[in-house]
Amino acid sequence: MTGRKAGPKTRQRGRIEELPSGSLRVVVYAGQDALTGKRNYRHEVIPGNSQESWNEAERAKTRILNEVDEQRAPKTKAIVDVLLTRYLENLDVDVSTMNGYVRKNRLHISPLLGKLQVGKLDGETFDSFYKVLRTCRLHCGGKGKFIEHRTKTQHECDKRCKPHVCTGLAKSTIRQIHFILSGALQAAKRWKWITINPLEQSKPPSPPKPKPNPPNAAAAAALINEAFRDLDWGMFVWLSMVTGARRGELCALKFEDLDLDTGILTVARSIGQEGGETWEKDTKDHQQRRIALDEETLVLFRAYKLICEEKAQEFGVRLVLGARIFSNSPDHSTYLKPDSVTQRYGRMCARLGLETHLHELRHYSATELIASGVDVRTVAGRLGHSGGGTTTLRVYAAWFSEADQRAATSLGGRMPTAPVSIDQDGSATTTIEPKLSGPYQKIAADLRGAITCGALAPGTPLPPVVELANRYGVAPATAHRAIAELSASGLVRVSRGKRAVVLAPGEEPAVADVVSIKRKRKVD
Repeated sequence: MTGRKAGPKTRQRGRIEELPSGSLRVVVYAGQDALTGKRNYRHEVIPGNSQESWNEAERAKTRILNEVDEQRAPKTKAIVDVLLTRYLENLDVDVSTMNGYVRKNRLHISPLLGKLQVGKLDGETFDSFYKVLRTCRLHCGGKGKFIEHRTKTQHECDKRCKPHVCTGLAKSTIRQIHFILSGALQAAKRWKWITINPLEQSKPPSPPKPKPNPPNAAAAAALINEAFRDLDWGMFVWLSMVTGARRGELCALKFEDLDLDTGILTVARSIGQEGGETWEKDTKDHQQRRIALDEETLVLFRAYKLICEEKAQEFGVRLVLGARIFSNSPDHSTYLKPDSVTQRYGRMCARLGLETHLHELRHYSATELIASGVDVRTVAGRLGHSGGGTTTLRVYAAWFSEADQRAATSLGGRMPTAPVSIDQDGSATTTIEPKLSGPYQKIAADLRGAITCGALAPGTPLPPVVELANRYGVAPATAHRAIAELSASGLVRVSRGKRAVVLAPGEEPAVADVVSIKRKRKVD
């Protein structure tokens, strides 16, 4: 009777090797590499060569075999650089967004994590990575004593070449890097390169607290006055204040987007820019929105369109079909470049001595709407915030809190008047010195008239602020502002804790009034 024939010989999937050092190494076959097609092995070294070491090695081999069978083992030895390259190749985002991802990968992710295997990343690795980013944007480890040169090419150093000082990346930048890594590792998990996302084992960077800093009333008036020295530029700044639209959205606007009959502005596209390259694209949330405009803004744009048409005729052309509202071309066939708009606004602010930037006009519009008592969903809709107002509440929480404490006023009543006069026939005349007509100026004009005609004689105190506020139906702060206007003109003397007193012709104001006048003129 013959014995049973042996079955087919199976390939051994795991083995234990003795190393020259005397330690034991567990080797387990884990399939083919997902990228290279090569055989993939898992290794683990067990110190020592005792019976206990062999038992530990057997347990390790069993554990690794179970991980492979349950598909909990990495399927590739690919490094982070390979993952990021593959991830970005398949990512469908805007050009400027893609350029930002590539730049952050080149400057921060690749130098620190690029050569690490994806399957060996863990929470400790990412926590250490974020600490480096918070410490120094050049990753010098706190040991760098060198000169940061303005360029890498051959040059003569000047004041722009400075000794290196460790400065960490902004919180917002670190979170953007976190999101890039999160997306790439989620893709690796879908592709079965890894079985778990190691980023979930780390503590994500905390989000930065929003700190909007919109221009105050005096700064807004100064900006409007300066901008309207050029009508086209003045209309751009004005519309930015009124609508809170992003700079790219304003650059992309066409006259056909503005319905002067219904008073509705449709924001349906934007202009993107990267270096000298520009292109037309969707809005940030990929949705169009409709913004209602106040009557004063509509009057201004009716006149502005007439002026644009007249200028085009002077050059022997007409406004093209789909003409841009803001353009450097006589026929308005081209759009403004977003970076150029930002640079021009920065130069204007520098002339006025204001430390602000173009995006703060968006904050100005939002905070003025909130101060006027407009509900959060309406504000979010005008600004193009998604999430039903969640973003709006997070960014402008302080202003919503203040709005609960004061009475509502309309945005149109809070805006300074543009320096443009409109005739009855609809023609427009622009002025270099805009004449404002806010509520406080109405009070100031009436008091100035009373002083001029003698109804308020020299030495006579002005009516109390509370009485003026009740008479004109305004807030006490508005009445205070009217008196400050008369003080700046040298018509009254203002003393702390006392009512303002009318000055005689030629009478010098008090020292405090002189300082106040100088400050106001500096602001104006």
